[in-house]
Amino acid sequence: MRISERGQITIPKRLRDRFGMNQNVEVEIVPADNGLLIRKRTGAVHPVDRVYAILGHGKHADDLASNTNDYIEVIRGR
Repeated sequence: MRISERGQITIPKRLRDRFGMNQNVEVEIVPADNGLLIRKRTGAVHPVDRVYAILGHGKHADDLASNTNDYIEVIRGR
């Protein structure tokens, strides 16, 4: 494989098929210890990002007090 004058490469068809890198799939290039890693960009959200600051975004957000004990009382319905 060679890099073109414009910095482009062609991923062989057998590899594109194997890894699901079809037309219009976004990829990211990540530096690795021994070169570059090309991987599909996914829409998945990291588990930590899914729960980060969740207390301020729930349906009871306006009812929550500023401490954990009050929050526990709210979610228990007391």
